[in-house]
Formats: sequence, C-alpha cells, structure tokens
Amino acid sequence: MITNKQTYSEADSAPDSNHISHFSSIIYHLLKQYWGYDDFRGIQREIIESIGAGHDTLGLMPTGGGKSITFQVPAMAMEGTCIVITPLIALMKDQVHHLRQIGIRAAAIYSGMQHSSILQTLENCILGSTKLLYISPERLGSNLFQTKLRHMRISFITVDEAHCISQWGYDFRPSYLEIAKIRELLPDVPVLALTATATPQVVEDICDKLRITNDELHANQNSEFEVRNSFAVFRMSFERKNLAYLVCHSDDKLYDLVRLFELTPGAAIVYVRSRRHAREISEHLCQAGLSSTFYHAGLDHADKDFRQREWQHDRIRIMVATNAFGMGIDKPDVRLVVHYDCPDSIETYFQEAGRAGRDGQPAQAILLYNNSDNAKLQKRINDTYPPKDDIRQIYEHLAYYYQIATGDGYGVAHEFNIEEFCLRFRHFPVQVNSALQILERAGYIEYDEEADNEARVKFLIGRDDLYRLDQLSPDEDKVIVSLLRNYGGLFADYGYIDESIVAQQAGIPQPQCYDILKSLSQRHLISFIPRKQVPYIRYCQRREDAEHIVLPASIYEDRKEQYAQRIQAMTAYARSTDRCRSRMLLEYFGEKSTKDCGQCDVCLDAQGKTVTKEGQRTAKEQIQAILADYQRHHITEILRLPLPTEEINAALDSLVSEEHIKLNDGFLQLV
Repeated sequence: MITNKQTYSEADSAPDSNHISHFSSIIYHLLKQYWGYDDFRGIQREIIESIGAGHDTLGLMPTGGGKSITFQVPAMAMEGTCIVITPLIALMKDQVHHLRQIGIRAAAIYSGMQHSSILQTLENCILGSTKLLYISPERLGSNLFQTKLRHMRISFITVDEAHCISQWGYDFRPSYLEIAKIRELLPDVPVLALTATATPQVVEDICDKLRITNDELHANQNSEFEVRNSFAVFRMSFERKNLAYLVCHSDDKLYDLVRLFELTPGAAIVYVRSRRHAREISEHLCQAGLSSTFYHAGLDHADKDFRQREWQHDRIRIMVATNAFGMGIDKPDVRLVVHYDCPDSIETYFQEAGRAGRDGQPAQAILLYNNSDNAKLQKRINDTYPPKDDIRQIYEHLAYYYQIATGDGYGVAHEFNIEEFCLRFRHFPVQVNSALQILERAGYIEYDEEADNEARVKFLIGRDDLYRLDQLSPDEDKVIVSLLRNYGGLFADYGYIDESIVAQQAGIPQPQCYDILKSLSQRHLISFIPRKQVPYIRYCQRREDAEHIVLPASIYEDRKEQYAQRIQAMTAYARSTDRCRSRMLLEYFGEKSTKDCGQCDVCLDAQGKTVTKEGQRTAKEQIQAILADYQRHHITEILRLPLPTEEINAALDSLVSEEHIKLNDGFLQLV
C-alpha cells in the first residue's frame, strides 16, 4: 500500500496523451452545452479525467464544492450508463428532475416504487436509453437488480456520501457494504467515490472497502495525487475562506438567537436535536417578529416540499430543522447557519455549517454553547449505546410484539410503530431506536427508519360514472385525466402514483394537486392513500432466544469508543478559547498546512488584544517618565502601570531594541 504523495511521469504507463486531449475537449464541450460553464472548479477536472481514464477514484470535496459535476459530466462523455449510489432519495429525485430538464436521460430506483416501474427503468438501462441511474444502496442486493445489471453496459459506478461505507465514519450504513458485491459482478468497471467529510482513517477505510484486488493504476503524466489501495485520491482543501466559524457561549440561547437574526440579515438555518425543539424554536422566532418555519422527518412529504420551497424562494427567511434537512439543498445564499444544540461529531457540524455561504460571499456558522451541552453530549453516549442486556431485552420484546416464536420469522417484514412499542413494553424511544440500529449492524434484523411508501389511488366509481360527472372543477378534471393517462388498472385495484408526475401532467403545483386528491377522496370518488414514511423491521435470521444474541466488540465496544472520541473532539472544539476554529477543523480532517483564519471568534479575540501604535506610544512615555531619574528600577514597578500587559511588553521590547533603556537582572535604567 502506498500512502505517500506520488507524481507520475511519462515513464509510467500513462494513457495515450491524444486520448486525454480528446476526452478533455469533450468534457469542456459538455460542461458548456448542458451546464453553461466555461471552466471547471477546484479539482473537478482532475477527478473527471481520472475516472475517464478508468481509475478507481476518490474525491474529497467540501460542501458546495460541486460534487455532482464530477460524475454527471463524465457520464455524458463515456459510453454506457453511470450508476449513482446515494442514500438520499430526495436528492436523487431532485437531480433526476434537473437532469431531465436540461435534456439528459436520467432515472432513479428507490424503496416504495411499483415493481413495474422498477422493471421498466432497468429495461431502459439495458437498451442504453439512460445515461445516469440513481439507486439507493438498499436496492443493490435485490435479485432483480443484479440480474438486470449483468445485461447493462456500465460506464462507471459513483458512490455518493462514500463515508457511509466506513465503520469508522460518523454515519456508517450497513447497506453500503452491498457495493462490494456489485464490484464483484463488475470487476472491470471503475468506481468514483465522493465525500465531503472524511478523516484520514475514514479515507483509508473507504478505499479498502471499495477496492478490487490486483487492480493496476496508471495516471496522467501531469497529474499529482495520493494513491491508497489502488485508488487515486484527489483532495480539495476543506478551507472555506468566506465562512467564519464562531462559538458563542450563551446562558440564554433563545434570547441570543433572536439577537443574532436581528443583527444578521439574509437566509438562515437553525439546527436542533429534536422535532419538538424545531417546532418550539420556530414558533418563538415567529413570535419575535421573524419569518420562520420548521422541518423534520416526521412531516408528510407535501408539507416538507412546501416548507422547503418557501424557504428556497425567500418567502421564509429562517428554517429551523433537525438533521433531516439540508442534504442536496441547492441554496447558495445562506448567510447564517446556527447550531442551537451541539452536534455529536465534528463531521456533522462541519457538513451542516458548510451549507452557509456556498455563493462565495461572507457567511457565518455559529455554535451556541453552554456548560449543559457537555452533559447532554455525554448522555448521548449511553443513549446511543445502551447496555447489552437492554438491547437483548428489546430484541425479545420485539418478538412478543410481532408474536414470533423462537426459530421463526426469517425474511418476514413488519411495520414498526415505535410509540406503541415503547408504551406497551415501557421503553424510551431513543434507546429503542439505538438498540435496533445495533441489532441491524449485528445482522439480526433490517431496520428501515423511514421506508418510503409511495402514494396509492383507486377509483371508487366506474369509468362510465366518472365520465358523466359534471361537478368537477377544471383543475380536478386535469388531475383525473393525468391519473388515467399515466396509470392503468386504477378501477380494479390500488395503484402506486407519483404525485409530482400527476401535478406536472396536470399543469398545477404539487401542493394543490395533493389537496385535490384529498378532496376527491373525501367525496368518495377515489380512495387516496398519501405517501408516507413508515419504519419497517425485517428479520434477517430466525428468531433467537435473547441470551444467544451476540454483539461482538466490532459492533458494540469499538464503535462506542469511536463515538465517545468524536464527542470528545466536538467538546474540545466548543470549549477551546486559544486555537483558531478553522485551523482545528482542518487539522481534524488531516490537513497539515493550515493557518489562522483571522475571522473566527478566537482570532477576533486575539486581534482585539493586538497592540496599537497609539497604545505602544503611551506605554513608552509612561515608562520613560518613571526612568527619567536615570536610577535603576525593578521591572515589577513598570508592570504595575495601569496599562494592558501587551502594550507594556511591546513598549519595553521597542525601548530595549532601540537602546533607549537597558535591562539587567530584572532592573531597568534609562541610557
């Protein structure tokens, strides 16, 4: 394994220079044609040329660094379909919609889709009519996908949010481990892994988990990059020169939050820990006369979409949200990101803070912190890793809840109502959620906290009766026509629908389409089951007796220790008063050549102590007045002057260096 920086020369087996030149001209043409840009930013071109040459490539780019360009452009330049693996369903839908708008053939497969829709999407890829196929990692292991994949021509595989594959990462997702199986099916297809938050340990783990053994790496003679486990690793500095990181020690966070928004104009995000907090703080801001709304995973899709649009189009200024908000949000002019509750890792903080100032204009990321935050962070360790006996008891209660006998249950999936479960068995939701995640990592269950169920519709009246209706509004008529044109069999049984497609075909906004569907349902013309997110649990093994549940160190003790270390790093960052914030963050992610930013609270405090020329002149005059008798005076007499210590020290240094006074054994005397 090579871990040092290497530069490849013409002596290495580099791709033909004519091929590189031709490929470069193609990608610049595509960039201008579809995206309207004249040039690439940062390390975009280097990453694109690396994947275009067939190298396994890892790109480390900060939030707002333009990750999507690095796989969308080469996908257009290369033959075949690019598979884009991402856990963010909302993001994949937004990107597919945008790509289609600019004339690029893109599609997505995610949980909750109708089988026929998935089949048609995969067949289109086999026929070569799709350039980018977005897919959630949970779908990679399905027999249908893997069977169809063998018949596709794949240009390369993109792994977005690649840190999710690392057990050392802050957001490890077991479903990402399915990617290794896809690599086995497609050993000659290169991989592009992208992330905005990765420590050196996580970088190493990403490359190790995704690598193909005995893979040979070649490089452009002009490129310089790091090589790890056959991956070409391109790093873009995570430094954000326009973003000021500030920690405000606050004994009254609500008061200070309102004051911040009174003093700082522009769009803003406030991150909180809980759904209840999001609603309460947003209401408080509204009562203070500020424009605010809230967002969390518990809202229905239409409500989330509406709130997000209102904020993105500046009809709402402040979004108070849990960590469910922000991934893939393309709003460059956010001026302020405030963390009301302290995050549990530097990675989370850095990624969320990075959503400010993506337009390159000055912005601030502010953490409101007080002593109680430290106690709350320490409590999260035990909440996230409850005692093993508690985990085993929750597993046993789960079997009672579903009435599954020992040895039964393999492959069976159930909806999971966590509130009802906790009420029946007297558990706390936080610990139950954590226990289920640990059981998933151990391979006993599959726990999908937010399984996405598409909306469903069935007509309750016959086709002839529908045509005889004369009390429909023009918009209602358009929605019904859209349903009939896009979906078959709705008179016989429920069918899954995509509300965005229905709204688009009807030519009305999606929230209005949703209201019309509800109205038609209330009038018993249709039965409409809105799209919703419902947790699901599937048993991956036959039910075991609780005492036989094995939770190895790699699943429990090791990860608990890693989590405690991340919390310790976050606490150290928040409580530090003598180190530049930006410098601390960059060093955490492995950047060595860092310097003080000059704009964080620590740097500004230090600048406030900087000696001015006027202050130094005043100190010189008072020192010389004391020494005007040409007698020896002890230095403590000088240090008792009613002046800032910095000014006295600067004045003494100047007087000694200019030989106006002499210092000997702690005594001063005028020369």
